[in-house]
Amino acid sequence: MEMSGSIDLNADLGEGFGSWRMGDDTALLDIVTSANIACGFHAGDPNIMVETALAAKARGVAIGAHPGFLDIRGFGRNVIRDTPKRIERDVAYQIGALQACAALAGARVTYVKAHGALANLANVEDDVAQAIAGAVAGVDRGLALVVMPGLPAERAAERAGLRTVREVYADRAYADDGTLAPRALDGAVLHDPGAIAERVRRMVEDGAVTTLSGRRIPVAIDTVCVHGDTPGAVAAAAAVRAALESAGLALAPFAPHRMQG
Repeated sequence: MEMSGSIDLNADLGEGFGSWRMGDDTALLDIVTSANIACGFHAGDPNIMVETALAAKARGVAIGAHPGFLDIRGFGRNVIRDTPKRIERDVAYQIGALQACAALAGARVTYVKAHGALANLANVEDDVAQAIAGAVAGVDRGLALVVMPGLPAERAAERAGLRTVREVYADRAYADDGTLAPRALDGAVLHDPGAIAERVRRMVEDGAVTTLSGRRIPVAIDTVCVHGDTPGAVAAAAAVRAALESAGLALAPFAPHRMQG
């Protein structure tokens, strides 16, 4: 079935540190329409943030802050327990860091998307979700917040008066509660570009995700994520883009939205 309209394709980028680099950001920036840039806690540093913002701006790719737990060693995939207030402040700090680096690149941050364990926790714990939404609203209410639909993160963003951008994952399987299946489970991370692209096409056409057990969950979809740190990420992103375009969708960043007040 051919569709019309536009959809965003995003990837997590800038996830190196110092002289160490992860993934092929240059190739991915030629495919995706939005770049979630690491802000220094789970990965990234000022030089990488500025360089990634410059490269994204040159290609017309939207720039988003990708805050996580302060966990360089674990790549932000370890849960670090803290109070909601401190989580809120850590997220605000990271947003501000990327805003400064983007400004040096002559660009602007237009959205926020939480990373790794922080994002997973916000999908099951209301106080963590509220902390992230509070940080975004406190820094700039014009920033959109990327969320998984139907979960605490989306509800917290709506309560905070933020624009929500609903996301599905191209290369990750889903649990029956609508969260991502733990990476340790067989089949939780997908690698075959063709299978990933076909899965995304079905999700977008059906307006639903199918869980590992076969349960169908209806969802609204504004953006599709392909992880930049997985093997074959560039091939998967290219295949997903081609599948979306062949279905009649234009690939474009979700438009920035600034609220009044």
